[in-house]
Amino acid sequence: MEKITKDTIIADVLKIDRDLAPFFFNIGMHCLGCPSASGETVEEACEVHGADVDELLKQMNDFLEEKYAE
Repeated sequence: MEKITKDTIIADVLKIDRDLAPFFFNIGMHCLGCPSASGETVEEACEVHGADVDELLKQMNDFLEEKYAE
């Protein structure tokens, strides 16, 4: 399983798992399809939306670990 980092591009996050979209919605990022938004890193999105990047990364990576646990 791929781990999401601060430098992961949002479009790549959504390629990993589309179910991660609500995590971005929760920080106020509703334009995931916009070219500028989908080209941002997770860290850049958090800066723009005033969110804690470390907390968002923890939530998304924990979600993936639980979803794909064997």
